[in-house]
Amino acid sequence: MKIEIVQLAGRDGDTAYNLNRAQKAIATCAPDTDIVIFPESYLTGFLDVGQLAACAEPLDGPSVRAITAAARERNVAVVIGLIERDGDRHYNTTVLVTPDGVALSYRKTHLWVSEPGVVLPGDRYATVEWRGVRVGILICYDIEFPEGARALADLGAQLFLVTNGNMDPFGYGHRTAIMARAQENQVFAVMVNRVGDGPEGIVFAGGSAAVDPFGRMLVEAGRDECRAAVELDFSRIEAARSVYNYHVDRRVRTHAEKIEHPDGRREMLIGS
Repeated sequence: MKIEIVQLAGRDGDTAYNLNRAQKAIATCAPDTDIVIFPESYLTGFLDVGQLAACAEPLDGPSVRAITAAARERNVAVVIGLIERDGDRHYNTTVLVTPDGVALSYRKTHLWVSEPGVVLPGDRYATVEWRGVRVGILICYDIEFPEGARALADLGAQLFLVTNGNMDPFGYGHRTAIMARAQENQVFAVMVNRVGDGPEGIVFAGGSAAVDPFGRMLVEAGRDECRAAVELDFSRIEAARSVYNYHVDRRVRTHAEKIEHPDGRREMLIGS
């Protein structure tokens, strides 16, 4: 599987600008690309309470429809985030969009300190299969907690896709965390972070990365806008598990409810 990492700056509350940049990146992806992935909440940017009414969008709204059209044109999947409006509720959501539409959506379950009161936490983890690989999504602060990644592994994920909006001085933490989540679950992990300036003096840390099932860096970006492609050989999962298999050997098990959907999605409900 070939994944294109698109590490970009963005504008909070300027969906037209962000969407245009995403569309251009998708349109210029390589012909053999399987997934194009962008930073956390890239479409809308991060929103405050006063921006929700004007900028938050439902998953069947114009921005996700435009991303679907771009994915269809290039025959790829796109992983991208937005602030989702669902009735009078709002979530920090990342979607996996295929040429047929939204195949998987995930609402961030671990909210960063500035998010409560703006968005609500999600209540489930989920995976879906794309081109023979079962993938799951996490968002930013989620990766600092091992349980979410473990839940995705319990749902069969072979690849964690992480949209990120991590800022200084915390870049080192997510570098450590993404390697740990890959190594302790013996799967691939790809994380894409934002760069550039944000509100109130925030500087996004970049450092997008792809990690193999041994916890080793395959690709690591710097602090500037960039684009990188990585090809993942999923036989490496079997190699990582050939001597010891954490999934089999661990003593503490997850007992949350698991749901199998007819469309191939698998979900695990939190707190059930």
